[in-house]
Amino acid sequence: MTADDGADVALGSLRLGGRMGDGGQGEVFDVEGPGRLLYKSYREPHKVAADRLAHLVDLRQQLTGADRDRLDREAAWPLCRVVDGGRVTGFLMRRAPDAMTWRDARGDARLTELSYLLRAPKAAWRAVPQPSPSERFALVLAVVELFDRMHSLGLVVGDVSQANVLWTVHPGPAVHLLDCDGVRLAGRPPVLTQADTPDWHDPMALPGAVTVDSDRYKVALVIGRVLAQDAYAAPGRPLTLLAGVLDDRREAAVRALWQQAAGPRGGRPHLGQWRAALAGRRTIKLMAAQPAPRPEVDRTKLDGPRRRGRISLRD
Repeated sequence: MTADDGADVALGSLRLGGRMGDGGQGEVFDVEGPGRLLYKSYREPHKVAADRLAHLVDLRQQLTGADRDRLDREAAWPLCRVVDGGRVTGFLMRRAPDAMTWRDARGDARLTELSYLLRAPKAAWRAVPQPSPSERFALVLAVVELFDRMHSLGLVVGDVSQANVLWTVHPGPAVHLLDCDGVRLAGRPPVLTQADTPDWHDPMALPGAVTVDSDRYKVALVIGRVLAQDAYAAPGRPLTLLAGVLDDRREAAVRALWQQAAGPRGGRPHLGQWRAALAGRRTIKLMAAQPAPRPEVDRTKLDGPRRRGRISLRD
């Protein structure tokens, strides 16, 4: 069986294995056979906006090969809908990369969630490889770039939390987004009622509203919390950064944007600003040109009319 063409798949055609996960809106099951697929089964299929789920499937199909491959690497995207008796019951997606899992003391596989970057290491999860300062920096930049690509596709991610962003540093720093059926086209409703994780909500957002601006606020949460190793850091509060992750120039730029993220709706830093700050580039605001003061001249020595040149500054 293949789900790559995006066509609906009948539930009865799936050979389901064990349950892999359990959330508020559904359960996730292993699908036996090739493709390393998982099936997300909705608890309340009658509440699913089937056409909106189809839009997400179609969006992936419309991408070029390279862009589609990148989306598959970076997100557990809906590959196709699963139907039963004319009703959409869930969707198929790929497993997270093996590099983004670890095994606990009992040998059970667990996902390497963002939460392991937000707290000091504990004995219970000492098998999780801790990133070096440079790897921690690279992971933050990878999150910014992932969300920037989502926005460039006209998408809003919506629910962002310490549990739905995975990461690894092997063979190199990379991130992976879960719960992608919660993503929606900007300005359109989601597949199901939007979930919002406690301590990860946008305090300035209107109830039930999910926008690119609220995504920007939540990306700021990720950046500050990972760089500070603080699960509760939030814009408007002091930010105590880990030593050795940022140089002085980057730290100053990040702190400035962190304060800006605490501002009103519509004024949060866009992701290009975060990329520039993390890259160590300064954004210089050019003011309107002002005429230079005229020097005193002996007009009797002028041979002809004065000519003015124009100087153009580019960032």
